[in-house]
Amino acid sequence: MSEHIDHHRRRFLGTAATTIAAASLGVIRPARAQSSKKRQADVPPPKPGSHTSLGPIKQIDAGLLNIGYAEVGPADGPVVILLHGWPYDIHSYVDVAPLLASAGYRAIVPYLRGYGTTRFRSSETFRNGQQSAVALDIIALMDALRIKKAIVAGFDWGSRTAAILAALWPERCKALVAVSGYLITNLNANLQPLPPAAELGWWYQYYFSTERGRLGYTKYRHDFNKLIWKNASPKWDFDDATFDRTATSFDNPDHVSIVIHNYRWRLSLAKGEPRYDALEEKLFQAPVITVPAITIASDFDGAAADGQSYAKKFSGKYSHRILNGIGHNVPQEAPDAFAKAVVEVDGYTA
Repeated sequence: MSEHIDHHRRRFLGTAATTIAAASLGVIRPARAQSSKKRQADVPPPKPGSHTSLGPIKQIDAGLLNIGYAEVGPADGPVVILLHGWPYDIHSYVDVAPLLASAGYRAIVPYLRGYGTTRFRSSETFRNGQQSAVALDIIALMDALRIKKAIVAGFDWGSRTAAILAALWPERCKALVAVSGYLITNLNANLQPLPPAAELGWWYQYYFSTERGRLGYTKYRHDFNKLIWKNASPKWDFDDATFDRTATSFDNPDHVSIVIHNYRWRLSLAKGEPRYDALEEKLFQAPVITVPAITIASDFDGAAADGQSYAKKFSGKYSHRILNGIGHNVPQEAPDAFAKAVVEVDGYTA
């Protein structure tokens, strides 16, 4: 879980803002419904947990990494890149991707650095978890797959990464779906203290700042991450099999290093790499996102669920959704709502 410190300050200050009920989302229209008569059938929303696999995992050299990714849907369909967070993996989209594929989209679901079958191409590469490095991985993946432009969508680390792509490379980003809103990190803001209740919510971040925490996460990462799932999504009744499918991705040899560096970097306790300094300086200015966007909030966002604190960071066509009764892992808990947001934001570009 990696929301911006400012976001958590809003989350813990006061009671939850007024929300709108998450009504039935109905059916999802195919991506080509307006331009083709071949695919006019409506796609019914899936029951969460309907699928257990995204099919065979492909591998491709992309920048610093050999990236493992799932690909679902027609090869010539409009591309959607679906990005996971911590402590999750591509299975967060196990129902979303088939739904989008049925609607005519080509869904690309990569393992981020430090997860699943993604590997560094060189043992000499610094295991860096800073935000710009992760975003550049996705640009490299798009280049390797010869994808000029895509809808990008994500939650947690994936939401931040998608927002960075939209902010710094709008020419590569057709539209954006971002859970929890605008999560681009500002290191100076992250140095500011929070009220005690907010700091308590960040317990794992401070744990990771210690050598004890690094050792503890290495030894107990399975139980640790299962606890995070329960705390972040208290109403999600996932079973052991669902968690275990994702937990295998934490066995990646670089997982601990990437996670620990990510959180230490965000507290200015670990340095990034100079080659990313120019990008980070741009991100620290909190750039406005100009591409069409939909943001999604859930119970996890607490008092920030109304989206008012970040609405002005989106200058293109924009709308906000609130999902009551849903925790942090929005695409896996509410796949129909997430998929419909992707289809709807695609319509904003017409």
